[in-house]
Amino acid sequence: MTHTEDQVAGLLLAAGGGRRLGGRPKALLTHRGRPLVEHAVEALRAAGCTRVHVVLGAAADAVRESARLDGCVPVVNVEWERGMGGSLRAGLDSLAGTGARAALVSLVDQPGIGGRALARVRAAYEDEESLASAAYDGRRGHPVLLGAAHWAGVAATATGDRGARDYLKAHEEEIRLVECGDVARPYDIDTVDDLVHLE
Repeated sequence: MTHTEDQVAGLLLAAGGGRRLGGRPKALLTHRGRPLVEHAVEALRAAGCTRVHVVLGAAADAVRESARLDGCVPVVNVEWERGMGGSLRAGLDSLAGTGARAALVSLVDQPGIGGRALARVRAAYEDEESLASAAYDGRRGHPVLLGAAHWAGVAATATGDRGARDYLKAHEEEIRLVECGDVARPYDIDTVDDLVHLE
């Protein structure tokens, strides 16, 4: 593959069961008339990701039936209840052998982060050693770009709800921070109070 757009795959983590939202799967929360998972996929595509893998977990069958995920590769994390770490591992595993040299990782419950922020972080890709993260007023957040050289290390430390946090902390000096505070709002939809962000 010679095109950088083919080398950076979109990896959407959308397996959460919304425990603090009364057990409503986050992927199916409605925003502007459509499920959150559709908005998140659209944002990755707008950022230039032609390959998008979507990690599902809670109500995976219902998500596949009711959300339009055309052209995406669905990956089911059967251990989704153990936290985001397992979803990240499952997603990275699914990219092995695809030709992807980096993964642009985004979260389904952050609809305030759209294609512009994702495109900025994606543009930080140089090679398999690339490691980059969106920053909001200098503080690291999502999305995160993980070059393939880091995947094994991330997978080895991704446990519970920690995702790539421990690995990124250990490699802080290598991370290229990409300021996105002017084009995105990094709130999460975690609790009932957060639902005010949905339209």
